[in-house]
Amino acid sequence: MTQACPPELDQATLDQWYCIQNLAEIPAAGMTTRLLGVDLDLTGRESPSVVAQETAGPRALPTRQRYGYLWSTLGNPNTDVPDIPEADEADRRYVPCGVVKVRSSAPRVIENFLDMAHFPFVHTDILGSEEHPEVEKYKCEIRRDVDEVWATDCVFTQPQAAKSAQGAIQTDYIYRVTTPFTVLLYKTCPISDSRWDVIGLFVQPMEPGLCRAHPVMFLLDEENSDADLIAFQQVIFLQDRIILENQRPLLLPLEPRTETPTRADASSIAYRRWLKEKGCVYGTTLGPALNAGDQAA
Repeated sequence: MTQACPPELDQATLDQWYCIQNLAEIPAAGMTTRLLGVDLDLTGRESPSVVAQETAGPRALPTRQRYGYLWSTLGNPNTDVPDIPEADEADRRYVPCGVVKVRSSAPRVIENFLDMAHFPFVHTDILGSEEHPEVEKYKCEIRRDVDEVWATDCVFTQPQAAKSAQGAIQTDYIYRVTTPFTVLLYKTCPISDSRWDVIGLFVQPMEPGLCRAHPVMFLLDEENSDADLIAFQQVIFLQDRIILENQRPLLLPLEPRTETPTRADASSIAYRRWLKEKGCVYGTTLGPALNAGDQAA
């Protein structure tokens, strides 16, 4: 039985570009995945196509190929896939880190990526330590000229900030939320004083309470193997998945006073306000409800 976009889907969610698959990992025979409750058929690697299986019949969707990934949309975006200038720098390592399915909402995954307060307790002795749990005051704003959320002047002392780090260092962070479902982290590069390492997280919402996360890194690292770099990043993300899948509610609350924020939550507050302003509510408590399987999880 074919499916249509749920009628309660907001237009802001429909009109986004979504990362749906690493190009190198599309099987020769094609594959099926899911986006916003709709089944998608992916075929081809050199000239990939995406077909949405909807009630009115199959529909070919627009596609983009960027950063080694296939992107598509169910709507009509008025912007292109997010621009990451560092991805085009010839001396950077391009390190896609696989895909992780998470039984949580896509906005929850983005918000968790922005959260520094959990470093000492979830990523103990890697991104933080319980002896130094404080999140220093940082700046956060919605940049209206580019329609993005930025958090700057973020500082955290980390036992092992990156695979290339030799011992604890004070790490500077910049967070850049480029779309409601894509986020970038610029962080201190252990081998360069003038450039940043860049980590991207592209989230594919499958259902309100289910998503796939596509992490990718653009690094300055001349020593570590791809396998070691990927393993380091996957350890971090799998630690996050445990927390995300046990977080309640699974959907991101957007109603005022549902959760009590602290000073460390400035980026979360800005992100939630931005979503609400845009009317982009998929995966939030203002959007489509969870199905029975999600509610039982």
